[in-house]
Parts: sequence; C-alpha cells; structure tokens
Amino acid sequence: MLVRGGVPTSSASSCAYVYSHPVGLNRASQYIGSATSARGGCLAGSTGSRQDGAAVAEIETVEDIGSEAHGRAARRDRAVRAAVEQGLLGPDAAVAGLLDVTGIRESAAALRAAFEAVTAPGTPVLHAFAVKATPLVPVVRLLHEAGVGAEVASPGELALARAAGVPSGRTVLDSPAKTPAELREALALGVAVNADNPQELDRLDALVGSGPVRSPLGLRVNPQIGGGTIGATSTATRTSKFGVALRDEGAREWVVRAYTERPWLTRLHAHTGSQGIPLPLLARGVAEVYALAEEINATVGRRQVDTVDIGGGLPVNVASEATAPTYAEYARVLAGQVPGLFDGRYGLVTEFGRSLLAKHGTVVARVEYTKSAGGRRIAVTHAGVQVAARTVYVPGAWPLRIAAYDAGGRPKTGPETVQDVAGPACFSGDLLAEGRALPLLEQGDYAAALDTGAYYFAHHYAYNSLARPGIYGYAPDPDGDVAFAVVREPQSLAEVVAESGGAHASALTTLGAPGSR
Repeated sequence: MLVRGGVPTSSASSCAYVYSHPVGLNRASQYIGSATSARGGCLAGSTGSRQDGAAVAEIETVEDIGSEAHGRAARRDRAVRAAVEQGLLGPDAAVAGLLDVTGIRESAAALRAAFEAVTAPGTPVLHAFAVKATPLVPVVRLLHEAGVGAEVASPGELALARAAGVPSGRTVLDSPAKTPAELREALALGVAVNADNPQELDRLDALVGSGPVRSPLGLRVNPQIGGGTIGATSTATRTSKFGVALRDEGAREWVVRAYTERPWLTRLHAHTGSQGIPLPLLARGVAEVYALAEEINATVGRRQVDTVDIGGGLPVNVASEATAPTYAEYARVLAGQVPGLFDGRYGLVTEFGRSLLAKHGTVVARVEYTKSAGGRRIAVTHAGVQVAARTVYVPGAWPLRIAAYDAGGRPKTGPETVQDVAGPACFSGDLLAEGRALPLLEQGDYAAALDTGAYYFAHHYAYNSLARPGIYGYAPDPDGDVAFAVVREPQSLAEVVAESGGAHASALTTLGAPGSR
C-alpha cells in the first residue's frame, strides 16, 4: 500500500521540541546538543550540555550536523502530520511506528563513504547490517539496495535476510548457540560463519571434512578489554558469554594453534560492544583482533587470515537530534590507531545496527487520557512497555526523547509542564518518560518517542496481549508531498488470539479428563 498527502510546514514549526539530556553520554554528543541549540537549530530546550569546544574538532562541523539534524526533524514533523491526516494515526489507530527512508539511505551512504575514505583502493569491505536491530524485511531490503549486507544471529534472521534478497555472499552468521542444523544450512548456502567457541569449531571440523565448503569461516574472540556504561551491551568483559576469552590462561595459544591446524579458517572476528561503549574502547578492541591476525599469519608463514570482522557497536547520541559520533569520526580513529588494517592486506567486515537505524525511527502514540496524581500531570498513551521494554525497565540506561504534537499532528508549543508520559500496560512503572518538561499534553494529542528506529521495532513485549503496532516508511514524493509505504501491518486481534493458542482452546480441558486416552 502506498499513500500520499501534502503537509505544508515551516522551519519554525520544526523546532518546537523540548528535549532533556539524559546522563552518561559521551562529551562530544553533549557538546553538539548545546552548540546546535545555541546556533538556533531544532534543539532548543536541551539541558545538561557541556561547553567543551574541543569535542567538536573530533567530529563533523557544527554547521553540518545542525543541517542534518534540522532536515531530519523537519521530515519527521511533516510525516507525523501526514500520518494523522491520512488516518495512519487517530482514535482507531492509536500507535504507529514511522521510519524515515531518506535518513536510512543517508546513513548507509555515510557508512560506506567513511570507510572508503580510509581504506586502500580495492580493499574488499562488506558492511553487514545487524538484522537484530530492526528485523523487518523491507528495511533489510532497503539497506541491501543501498549497498549494505546482513549480519544474522538466528535461523529467523537468516530467513529475513533471504526474503529481503540479500545474497549469501553478503551475509554473515554470528550466534553463540548455533545448532548443527543452522551450521549445515549456512554452509550449504555459502553464508560466512564465525564460530563462537571450541565446541562449535569441532562441529565445523566435521562439516568441513564431509565435503567442499563455499562459506568463509572464522572464529570470534573476546579481547576482554572491559565494558562501557551499560553492562548488558558490553561484550568484551572478562566473563562475557561471546567468543573465545583471549586473556584466559592458554587461550591465545589455543587460538593460534586452531588456525595452524585449520587452513580453511580465514577470518577473525571481535565485537567489543554497543550502546555505552566509547570510541577509544571500540578502537582498542579492533586493535587487539588486528594484532592477533598478524600473529596468526606470522606463525603459519602466510596470509591465512585474509579478513577481519570488526563488529559494529557505534553508540547513538540519545540526548539531541545530532548524529554523534559519526561513522567518519570512527573510521578516522580506527585508521589512526590501527593503520595496518586499512592498507589493503585485509578485507574488512562491519556489523553496524543501531547506528544505522535509531535516528530514523519514531514511535507515535495518541494521548487517550490525561490526569493528575500527587501534583504531577500524567499523559496516558498507547505506547509503553510493549514497544519500549528496555526504556520502561531500565530508564537510566535507555532514556528516550519525547516530542509533543497536537491532535492535528503539529508540533506543540507553549509553556513547559513537568509531566509523565505513561503507557497502557497494567503496572505503575510503564512510563516512556517520567517528570519530563514538555508542552502540556492533552487528550487527543500525540507523544512521539524519538530515536526508536533500532530495537524498539524488534522488541515487542506482549504484556496485556497488546497488539504490535503498524510500521510505515515515509519519504517525499515527486510532488513534494509525504508518501507512506506499509512496512508491517498492525497486528489484528485475531492474530493476537492465534498467537496465544487460539487454535488449541480445548487442548488442556480434554487432557487427562475421564474417558480420554
């Protein structure tokens, strides 16, 4: 389905947001938020920023970032208003996800350009989108057509990548718990596989020995260099469940020996972590795996390891509209710290997810009721734990910016009021934002959770049997209007019942009943 609608808007209306800075962000992203706000961009109302001018020299210019942020906010404003006007949002469609197709394409282009700028000509580079971040076939297809492959971690994700048309040669399988059937399928298709541990490598031994294999094969290692500010997304800690723990006694020697005994092992993989991991720690993880590749090749006396998979993990600034850090910044840091990785001797694989999609998705929910409790205003919406489980349960680590729109989908202005933005689930902690200063949300308005393009469309939580919302991509059409395309249909109540065993309603009442066999 494709729908269109013209939505006139002004640059002034695009700036009618009130944002709050969560704590614990890197200094560069905090600086950009304050600098862009000071220059009259769409970030007015940010608080908690650091006035640290040195940070901006490490990233893109404030002018460039301000322009990108302003364009993204303006597109979102137009899309929200168009969604209301066209009935994608309203009394009978109280929550929806919106994806900025233009922004996604720009992210893919920025990623490719950033690494092209630092790699030797002719270096094979595969950027593989971490499908777990936004497991939607149209999204994977869009990125594929933008030159980005797929990194998958389950049979389901592999099926999504195949349905999206991603070739096996541009697909990488990573998972700490691959079954023999998964490994056989991947090898039959020619999908690249990174073994996670010695036992999995034993399984690959048997499969490789049974016949020719087209798949590039590698081993994942954990450099054990420490975690970031969010433990759950730090994958290079001393006790991480991922990969071979490189600093455990005898582990490094075992890895080198594993390669000398298996000439078909040609890749090496490491992923230091994701949100909450600073650039220096990401770069250190890449440096560790590069040094190991050099050691392996020196030991075997040839370039057996020909490709290094550096994972993904670029964190996303959730404090303001600005994209920070950028792919260009990260690529420059890597090239400065690990120059040998970019001189053409090694192919590269990356596995970015959140950083490609987060800034380009918005969950928009209708305000069903408003009330006061204990002197605090509360806006009760239709978006809560079912779409934002991480934010609801761990708000300090996964805060969201909230934008307020009126009943017509226009950005709200007016005095700020401290209020809670609550979800529909039946427990008191179901809050998208608590004590947030925003233009007063009223019944029939809309609250938009920003930066939700990654993981928020992946982690549906069926509490209270709440249905999955519809997701729609948007982009300008040739006439300058807003065009929408269905990415995922809203889940129907019949589908909720079917998913909950509706076809087996009598299964338990007959089990063990008198006279049953």
